[in-house]
Amino acid sequence: MKSPVSPAEVVQSQPQEVLEAFGVDAAQGLTSRQVDRQRDKYGWNRLDEAKQRGAGAIFVDQFKSPIIGLLAVAAVLAFAFQEWIEGIAVAIAIALNTLIGFTTELRAVKSMESLQQLSQTQAKVRREGQVQQVGADELVPGDIVVLEGGDMVPADLRLISASNLQVDESALTGESLPASKATQPVEPDLPLAEQTNRVFKGTAIRLGAAEGIVTATGMETELGHISTLAAQAGGEQTPLEQRLDQLGRRLIWITLVIAAVVAVSGIVQGKDLVLMVETAIALSVAAVPEGLPIVATVALARGMWRMAKQNALINRLSAVETLGSTSIICTDKTGTLTQNRMTASQIVVEAGTVQVDNSGTPFSLDNQSIDPQQHEALEQLLRVAVLCNNAEPPDADAPDRTIGDPMEIALLNLGQQAHLHRDELRSQWPEQREVAFDPDLKMMATIHNAQDGYWVAVKGAPEAVLERCTHYHTGQGVQSLDRENRDRWQQRMQATAEAGLRVLAFAAKTVDTAQGDPYSDLVLLGLVGLEDPPRQGVKDSIKACHQAGIRVVMVTGDQQITARNIGLAVGLVGDREAQALPGKALKPLDDLTDQHRQELQQVSIFARVSPEQKLNLIALHQADGAIVAMTGDGVNDAPALQKADIGVAMGQRGTQVAQEAADMVLQDDSFASIVAAVAQGRAIFRNIRQFTLYLLSGNTGEIIAVALASVVNAPLPLLPLQILYINAVNDVFPALALGLGEGDETMMQRPPRKGNEAVLTQDHWIAIGLYGLLIAATTLGAFAIALWVWQLDGTEAVTISFMTLSFSRLWHIFNMRSRGTHLLHNEVTHNPFVWGALVICTLILLAAVYVPGLSDALGTTGLSGRSWGLVFGASLIPLVVGQLGKVLFERNAKR
Repeated sequence: MKSPVSPAEVVQSQPQEVLEAFGVDAAQGLTSRQVDRQRDKYGWNRLDEAKQRGAGAIFVDQFKSPIIGLLAVAAVLAFAFQEWIEGIAVAIAIALNTLIGFTTELRAVKSMESLQQLSQTQAKVRREGQVQQVGADELVPGDIVVLEGGDMVPADLRLISASNLQVDESALTGESLPASKATQPVEPDLPLAEQTNRVFKGTAIRLGAAEGIVTATGMETELGHISTLAAQAGGEQTPLEQRLDQLGRRLIWITLVIAAVVAVSGIVQGKDLVLMVETAIALSVAAVPEGLPIVATVALARGMWRMAKQNALINRLSAVETLGSTSIICTDKTGTLTQNRMTASQIVVEAGTVQVDNSGTPFSLDNQSIDPQQHEALEQLLRVAVLCNNAEPPDADAPDRTIGDPMEIALLNLGQQAHLHRDELRSQWPEQREVAFDPDLKMMATIHNAQDGYWVAVKGAPEAVLERCTHYHTGQGVQSLDRENRDRWQQRMQATAEAGLRVLAFAAKTVDTAQGDPYSDLVLLGLVGLEDPPRQGVKDSIKACHQAGIRVVMVTGDQQITARNIGLAVGLVGDREAQALPGKALKPLDDLTDQHRQELQQVSIFARVSPEQKLNLIALHQADGAIVAMTGDGVNDAPALQKADIGVAMGQRGTQVAQEAADMVLQDDSFASIVAAVAQGRAIFRNIRQFTLYLLSGNTGEIIAVALASVVNAPLPLLPLQILYINAVNDVFPALALGLGEGDETMMQRPPRKGNEAVLTQDHWIAIGLYGLLIAATTLGAFAIALWVWQLDGTEAVTISFMTLSFSRLWHIFNMRSRGTHLLHNEVTHNPFVWGALVICTLILLAAVYVPGLSDALGTTGLSGRSWGLVFGASLIPLVVGQLGKVLFERNAKR
């Protein structure tokens, strides 16, 4: 049940009005009877448990794939006719795919469980006049909760008192900096990041203390709303899964037709009934590329391994390939495009704008290197930045481990660049008193002992500090801050903010007593502009995306102006007037006109985006046929990570909820790793397409050869067990070698495939038919020469056709090179696994002829030199013709 006070009423009412609406006294809290009554009415403060499939249901679902079902039928038939090798191979393929699918889906159901773990905290609550600690799930609307630094917020609260309160809401809002909170009413319908008088379940108190009244619990909290979205978003079936299902359904019909035609034609012509039934079953099994699931699994797993080496961990196997068809990447700003580390980049003093760099000359004015300690106003500003600061300087043994507000840490680093270290400054300027940051005044101050009294250091929001200043430092002295100069400084503040920087103002004064008002009659020293700078290499990665036909869209909880300037810095947009739209523009698809949809699809930057709006953005692009990858790190990102075709979570700063909802986790949180994963995904799909084409064209060749012989009432060129033996050899090793290819440099210079593009297009099916006819023709030709021209006995003639088909399929692997690649130098000839497969298969095929027992079982016999000459001459014909066809096709394409 919903709270008696709506969120809009909560934020725009005074604290006392909210307390009265709940009928509670802040000093006493609820009574035990009121708590029981509220719990009966609103329930426990828990998230709903996800309605998840059990392990048994997940296991059964693995057998619903058409190709798995077809393989199961093939295995049963193989065992029924005592074809043990083939039956075992098919059974292994089924078992391997079932195991991988089962484990990956079982892992996926943990996302909602992680959301529920956020509820398993303790809370300090005032009831019947006493502060007591209870389980967070025991809270009810109207409870008075006491918060202090380090606490997790146990429910959605309206603040009734707050002292220097700063809350880390990054997991919920995406805002990288802690949010300052106060009790004053605000406008309704603001984004969560701007509702300054509320704190939300699942966020963390960074600094200060507060008390608040519980306004929502359980599924009525913002966190509960997100868990509902995550459950509704669900997982989308990946393009690879869809395409393999389509291929499986097509193969079912092909298999049934082949079996019927061969069996009926042979029986009608008076051939042995048992032989024709066995042949029909063998051809049915041959029509199913039983090596496809094994090779696809190994190829995808190999892709996972390569991606892991490039800091991308894959949660779902099929996501490896789906990355290759990605056409839109929706990425967060903080930590992915940027370093997630605040850095001072500009200092504005009266003399001009000082640029700050991390190079050997960190401070420059008018393109000239300067020493800050030789400029009085600049030196005083940096001294204020270091002394009026509560952050802890980094430990020499752990420089990356910092404690404190990110902006204050950046100011400490700025001072160190100027060789102004806090310990040394504090020994010269001992701190006498601190006035903590006041969210209402938006300033803080420290008072230090000085030779001529006390020196007051002040920093804060530019407009607040400027209002308290009566003078400004010129660099040579102090002058009165008249209206003209005040307006001039106001313009400089605005210009710095419009550059996308977070701006702090610094002031100081000397006084006689440490107990006076620290904020009166201040001397303005200047401004510092801070930013979260772009990560190294991001600009090149975005350029690579554009070259590959992939659009990059920034989706952030930050301000529009900050997002736009980062977009300019990383090359996401090239026009300084480029538009950065607020998230509220992303309405549900049904509420958008066709023109509005098209306009939103062209926008590259969205700011202040809520979880629902992220889902709307994904749906917007998916409705246009795009394959969407979405990055995220917070609890608020879980629904979008589930909804996207590829969810990408951050490994370093990401929450467990986000990581388990995602398909891929970046260990280094770098956008460049996404681009590398996309390249690997493209290589994997091309490998899958190559070995599928290889398998089906080879299988088609043997099917056509046997089917034609059966239809025209000629002797069969292959025996049933020989057909199964060829498949056991040629459907695994060469195809596996193709599946392990690494790709080439041209992959990221082509546009992405369409999301609905089949594994095999119409052109590929035509190629399968032509290659199959070519292989069948050479096999039947060699068989005819041996049987009718050379008048060899049936066993030797069948052995020749058996070897011709086998080796023609081996050499056929070189026909799998991509169009436009060199005849001798291409991804197939440079693949060491291909050469290894050829050696292994050659030895196994020779064993079929010369190993006693095996040759008897297969019905083969030793061949003469002339016969081997026929075998190798005929088997090379498909390779030669195939390569000539590629050359002619490429020449025509160039014309």
